[in-house]
Amino acid sequence: MNKGQTRVVACLLIAAVSGLPTRAIAIPTEEVGEQVETFSFSSSALVPDESMAQVTSVSQLRDVQPTDWAFGALQSLVERYGCIAGYPNGTYRGDRPITRYEFAAGLNACLDRVNEFIATATDDLVARADLTTLQKLQEEFAAELATLRGRVDNLEARAAEIEANQFSGTTKLSGLTIVGIQGRTQNRADVNPRDGKKDTDDDGTNINLIYYQQLYLTSQFSPSSYLFTGLAAAGGTTKPRFSNDVILGYEYPTDSKLIVTDLNCHWLVTDNLAIMAGVEGVNMASAFRGPNRVESAATGPLSFFAQRNPILDIGFGRGGVAVDWQFAKRASLQAIYASNIPGNSGKRSGLFDGHTTTGVQFLLTPFDALDLSLYYVNNYSSDGCLLTFTGDECLTAVNPNTNKSEPLQTNAVGTSVNWQISPQVTLGGWFGYMNSYIPSKSGNVETTNYMIYLNFPDLFAKGNLGGIYFGQPPKITSSDLPVGNNVPDSINTGLGRPGGQPGTTTQLEAFYRFQLTDNISVTPGIIHIWEPGHTSDSDPITMGILRTSFSF
Repeated sequence: MNKGQTRVVACLLIAAVSGLPTRAIAIPTEEVGEQVETFSFSSSALVPDESMAQVTSVSQLRDVQPTDWAFGALQSLVERYGCIAGYPNGTYRGDRPITRYEFAAGLNACLDRVNEFIATATDDLVARADLTTLQKLQEEFAAELATLRGRVDNLEARAAEIEANQFSGTTKLSGLTIVGIQGRTQNRADVNPRDGKKDTDDDGTNINLIYYQQLYLTSQFSPSSYLFTGLAAAGGTTKPRFSNDVILGYEYPTDSKLIVTDLNCHWLVTDNLAIMAGVEGVNMASAFRGPNRVESAATGPLSFFAQRNPILDIGFGRGGVAVDWQFAKRASLQAIYASNIPGNSGKRSGLFDGHTTTGVQFLLTPFDALDLSLYYVNNYSSDGCLLTFTGDECLTAVNPNTNKSEPLQTNAVGTSVNWQISPQVTLGGWFGYMNSYIPSKSGNVETTNYMIYLNFPDLFAKGNLGGIYFGQPPKITSSDLPVGNNVPDSINTGLGRPGGQPGTTTQLEAFYRFQLTDNISVTPGIIHIWEPGHTSDSDPITMGILRTSFSF
């Protein structure tokens, strides 16, 4: 190798790892115009990343001409040693400056190539003078080669330490914002005492705004486990009229304060078994898979009642554990144990004896268009309220002497169905029954609810959704607890004698969601409620809503 050839080698070779002939690394890229090239190196030759091809002839380098002073040297390196590669655009850029480290690393790569020739007894391909020159170059740059090797080893050690001690390999941020404008018609109600007289005006008829902001952090520990954290801030309310019949799905007033709504871990134990455990956000709404495929406060029905069977909201669980077992291709089983802050601190308040909920759901998909679910829920409420936030949820009357209500044990069963009649029409509904009693006392309270709905996916345009929902929120049909504890008569006369509700609340909801983009939707809708509060003498309620949702 002559002096010119040696100089060409120094200008051609870019960073490789000395002493590690089988490892490939990337060096900092060089930006030319709008194009950036990144190189990698291997033991056999100086090679680009997978987007670059090996140069087999010097004529492939379009910026190298036969009249160039280094043409012969390049031709020799390409055709004799095969350790030259060009940039993706077919250029060589022989006048590009390089550092001493780049030169040392590149030289080492060519030495590996020469060693291959020697090992295969290719004596004629490598001249003794070339080997002598390369040996001298290797000795001259020995310090740089050693330094480069040390730097790579140090980086590998630091990367291994970070990987071993990292909190999360990947944390993803997602979220949604819901803004709703709503207002109700003027109406009056017969309440406290319920005596057939409409004596109370609705104070929530003014048009108002509700907003809900939710942020989610999903921190991946491994391919089969992650930590889920939810933060929310919300403001505004529908000002529940005289009961909770008009609560909307995105109504979660936090007084504009940031609160933690979810803090739980998820593990995929096997391909068919998953576990969720945490101190926030562990409830049936998050742990059970619902048949209604459009269930969502952001993009589905507008009211809270129309989201799911109220039985699946019992307890409003916070901390606990849940499992999801897909034991067959079309059948699964979900189970949960969760607790919440007790509403009556004088009546049991521990993790396993406070406000607790145990539930199990069997989900079956006989064929692709049909989903069925059966569920059972057992709940202990320290204050007699089930925390369903719709219909009759507080089932024992407040004792005027203690200003507290009796605790309640509840057993509830229900079923939901969703049938996709066609790609454009889905028919579904649910039914729920609850039986509650005061421990160590006679009598019980029976409560029912139902819903029938039609969903119209892609109505008028792809991605849009229409919906019609009609149902009855939870209603006390019978209550024969000891006198003084029965809610219906407590509202009527204040005496709390046995008996059920005198009227039946029914709700009709219709909405149409315009899916403007993948992340933005606008949903106008209307809700009409007959006999609110299960009181036949109260005026009906009509509410208009315009919901806008942003997700990312």
